[in-house]
Amino acid sequence: MHIPFCDSKCHYCAFNSYTTKFNLKKEYMKALNKQLQHDLYKYCQNKKLETIFIGGGTPSTINPKYYEETFKILENYIDENTEITTESNPNSATRKWQKEMMNFGVNRISFGVQSFQENKLKELNRAHNANSAITAIQNASCIGFDSINCDIIYGFRTDTINNIKEDLLQAFSLPVTHLSAYSLTLEEGTKFFNKSEVKIDDEALSYEIFDFIEKNGFSQYEISNFAKDKRFQSKHNFGYWEHKEYLGVGAGAVGYINNRRYYPSKDLDEYIKNPISYEIEELSNEDIKVEKVLLGFRCILGVELSIFTQDELKRVEHLIKEEKIYIKDKKVYNKNFLLADEIALYILE
Repeated sequence: MHIPFCDSKCHYCAFNSYTTKFNLKKEYMKALNKQLQHDLYKYCQNKKLETIFIGGGTPSTINPKYYEETFKILENYIDENTEITTESNPNSATRKWQKEMMNFGVNRISFGVQSFQENKLKELNRAHNANSAITAIQNASCIGFDSINCDIIYGFRTDTINNIKEDLLQAFSLPVTHLSAYSLTLEEGTKFFNKSEVKIDDEALSYEIFDFIEKNGFSQYEISNFAKDKRFQSKHNFGYWEHKEYLGVGAGAVGYINNRRYYPSKDLDEYIKNPISYEIEELSNEDIKVEKVLLGFRCILGVELSIFTQDELKRVEHLIKEEKIYIKDKKVYNKNFLLADEIALYILE
């Protein structure tokens, strides 16, 4: 479920988000609810949703009263086993906002912290400071969230292993149960695009960071994701990696049903006018296979052996001899997530 409003546009962000048009929030949520009702009726009759992820943009820029109708629509499709995550930013996820979202049934919260260093936050154009991030995470724990994620970005030009460790130690000192550590990427349409000087490409740094996170009690289960315990792993993420079907609700969201991706309009005004108009992309069996291989090697899921041709299996054998991958229970697993793309492309060449 995509909420496309933000207090500020981060210099690295390529998501569909707006720092203006706040006057459209009410109309937008009405349109989103219309699409949600339509998609649930069409695809999910007599089914329960395994997970819901409210992302953005910044979901915490929306007053909880506008989510009331959304959760009313959802009530017959969720139960106590549904993982319901909301993203939030420390400057807008007040204690009151968090509490009201929890009352709707949200049971997992993710904070876009990125760093606890004031200078880095300014240069990334984040709308919060270190203290507000610390307070927001503490508030989440105090009101009863036990599944709390903290996003950290690394690979910015001022980063050293020491100041990243400081960020991580600050996160570890808080009641955080899940950590997403992302390498900065320079994407088209962002302020940082074409500014290669803002990014550090240092593979050794990634290995050091991952090692440090693991030593502090968080197990890596995907290239960017670490959890304190298996129960804190994101079920929603696993849904994508396992190629499960999902609804994409909101301007700029993506859905995946019956081997087709569907895209509601990205344009806010267009979406509000007609939230159930979609662009459709048909995926071939080959497209699906490539995605399963790429995603399976990026995380602990692995890839079914049966998916590969005879020629591909020869290359699998070669990589086993090279000790890059291993086989267990008719699945191929990757030993090093940072090499996931290279391994996948080598096997599928």
